[in-house]
Amino acid sequence: MESNDLLLLIRKGEPMTLRQQLSLTLKLSIPGIMAQLSSIVMQYIDAAMVGSLGAEASASIGLVSTTTWLFGGSCTAAATGFSVQVAHAIGAGDMQKARSILRQALVAVTIFGILWGMTGMLISGRLPVWLGGDVSIHHDASMYFLIYASFLPVLQLYILAGSMLRCSGNVRVPSLLSVLMCVLDVVFNFFLIFPSRELQCLGHTFWVPGAGWGVEGAALGTGLAELCSAAIMLWFLCSRSKELLLTKERGRFRPTYTTLKHAIRIGLPMGIEHAVICGAQIMTTVIVAPLGILSIAANSFAITAESLCYMPGYGIADAATTLVGQSFGAGRKDLTRRFAYITVFLGMIVMGVMGIIMYIGAPLIIGTMTPDKEVLALGVMALRIEAFAEPMFAAAIVAYGVFVGAGNTVIPCLMNFFSIWAVRLTLASVLAPVMGLKGVWLAMCIELCFRGTIFLIRLKGKGWMK
Repeated sequence: MESNDLLLLIRKGEPMTLRQQLSLTLKLSIPGIMAQLSSIVMQYIDAAMVGSLGAEASASIGLVSTTTWLFGGSCTAAATGFSVQVAHAIGAGDMQKARSILRQALVAVTIFGILWGMTGMLISGRLPVWLGGDVSIHHDASMYFLIYASFLPVLQLYILAGSMLRCSGNVRVPSLLSVLMCVLDVVFNFFLIFPSRELQCLGHTFWVPGAGWGVEGAALGTGLAELCSAAIMLWFLCSRSKELLLTKERGRFRPTYTTLKHAIRIGLPMGIEHAVICGAQIMTTVIVAPLGILSIAANSFAITAESLCYMPGYGIADAATTLVGQSFGAGRKDLTRRFAYITVFLGMIVMGVMGIIMYIGAPLIIGTMTPDKEVLALGVMALRIEAFAEPMFAAAIVAYGVFVGAGNTVIPCLMNFFSIWAVRLTLASVLAPVMGLKGVWLAMCIELCFRGTIFLIRLKGKGWMK
């Protein structure tokens, strides 16, 4: 059976066998995993292309990377506040309500994206100073973040459209467009990062035009790729989606108090949670910055490389949000709990395997991003420490997706806050002066294992389904 047919079984209240539940989980998870991997591959490509320009260029992006995640995570929270409502409406079979929420979401998140982008542009000049970066990378770091912030409204609409399609059960289109965005990013970067040059291929020499904008070119290339992908995603969502087709009926686009209240109730804790995590990552950057440019670059490369390992977990978490959201909306609590367990343990298995691959392939992974031997050694050391935490990291990631699907986001936010700030940052601040970058990543490994444990304990209880 196709995923749409299996989702209909949930909405109609019909029984589902364990085989059907596993099949549906895989059908929604695999495209989600591919979408997340393509997203991190885009960051990986940026890092590799910029890495060829030298350690300072890499460090300038690494310095502001956690802040870009903070802003991007806030956009995700804003979109999720509406898309979870859509998942519940679709699960209950109320397509008219789902389309009404979509209309309101388009207006609300566009306004949010514009205001949030303007905020980012205003702080871009002072951000590298606040983060304690070396003066030699201030200009490039500031320009990179300025360009990133200017494209935030586009990124916000891209995230909203993808989230809406996934919550309706369509994971293929967002996945394909994520791959397209990755390809476009490579193309734009190729011409914007490097200057005009001659390339040799099959014994022939070709002249290739280029802007030579370096770090700024990487930011602009990513923004243009987001713009193209967002335009296609919005077109499909509004004119081709079976469940959310807006041309079926007319309706108001002005957000209502009830819809906004529910969006804030779901999205605000998520936004705080993203701020907590990214704030901790920013603090980690502040802890790493005094260790020198080589440590900043290695830390940035290791974070990007580790994303290849944990992004499949976020893909499965997206599937968990859809499955739990629609089951919850249909009033099927037994099915809600089964999908929660299936997705969490699937995530732990997948990321456990990825952790093994990351441990073995660490030299190759980091080596493709930097030719510097000192940066390479530090990056490999960081990845091999982190590999041991991946299964428990998966438990935290996917369980959080489960709780989001049920609309339960407050307590998970508090759990993340305590785990990251009380465990990770405390340990990192103590270990970094003694052990250097190794101490920072050891603290991260311990904290992720602790976080996964407390999320599994909450998943076993029943409070999150209320």
